[in-house]
Amino acid sequence: MQIMKSFFIGLMLMIPFLKTYASELKDSASFGFDTYSDNNDVQVYSPTFELMKTVSKNWLVGVKLRVDAIAAASIRLGGSPALARPDAQATASKKSGFDDVRYAPTFFVTYDDGENTATVGGYYSTELDYVGKAIFANYTRQLNQGNTVVGIGFSQSGDTWSPNNNRPLPRNNRDEQKIDFSVNQLISPTLSLQFVYSYMNSQGFLSSPYPYLIQNNTFIGLENYPENRTGHAFAIKGLKYVDDQNAMNFSYRYYTDDWNIDSHTLSAEWLHDVSDNWMIGARVRYYTQSGSNFAKPIGAYSPTDKYVASDYRMTAFDSYDFGIPITYKPSLESPYSISFSVDYYHTSDNAYIENWFGESNIQAIYTTIRIDYEF
Repeated sequence: MQIMKSFFIGLMLMIPFLKTYASELKDSASFGFDTYSDNNDVQVYSPTFELMKTVSKNWLVGVKLRVDAIAAASIRLGGSPALARPDAQATASKKSGFDDVRYAPTFFVTYDDGENTATVGGYYSTELDYVGKAIFANYTRQLNQGNTVVGIGFSQSGDTWSPNNNRPLPRNNRDEQKIDFSVNQLISPTLSLQFVYSYMNSQGFLSSPYPYLIQNNTFIGLENYPENRTGHAFAIKGLKYVDDQNAMNFSYRYYTDDWNIDSHTLSAEWLHDVSDNWMIGARVRYYTQSGSNFAKPIGAYSPTDKYVASDYRMTAFDSYDFGIPITYKPSLESPYSISFSVDYYHTSDNAYIENWFGESNIQAIYTTIRIDYEF
């Protein structure tokens, strides 16, 4: 079917695996709209716009703008929604508009001569109390007649906190470096594999200025984490073209860091052409992690503890994700396509989630709609 071939070729171009799939840089534009809503009164609406313009045969410039409009009781009330007074909840519910809005433009330049591809760029993100800045660079080289592609990527961010609760921070900055090494290998005409190693290092104020911990009706302290974190991740990703109607993606990722957090992520996606114009799929993702070396069980903290965790992501938990993606493309040669997806996310029961939100777990629905156009 035409749409499956188009989708598969598109994925091959993104990583790129095959020289035979290579094409000249093209002008394109896309518009997307993402939503997120969970059972803890958090809602996010994110429109995105991206424009890529060729300036010569080998050069392309691009710009992307993302806006995140967030409504969350934890922002609105300045603390835990579960511990807010009933009258504060009632007053806050009358607040109009969003509780925070983030603007994040990204600019980049790409060079592609068919064998070498390099991209450099940067982004600037601003919100109520946080400014983020980053630069990034990626390079890939095709070898073995395009059947093998090696790549390296680097990013450096420098973020600044300006909390609106007047909390004095030990440091108001948050810096992070990330390096990725990848090898893409065509195993057969219908199967390709990618191997990725990532190194991450973060320094500065790595928690949030607002969350706090209360146990047994006693205030323990504000959230506070170590000022350094180094992590390593190893991943394998696969793309299998089954036939003209079916394709699948699969991946496994292992992560470990010096906070003693180890995680495993398994994901798989099946895609099926139902006609020349429509493709539908099903995907599943499972995530599990151990807890950090400073997070204690709720009830075991004391006010003299140096580190205090209030975020469930510092503890052991599992999560599941189930999604359905749908794509419409009038024909293989059509300049535009429309994609839509809906996903359901569910965490395991967690004492930290219940202590902060008053719910035993997080259940969320998030959606994405995207229109892509080449001209």
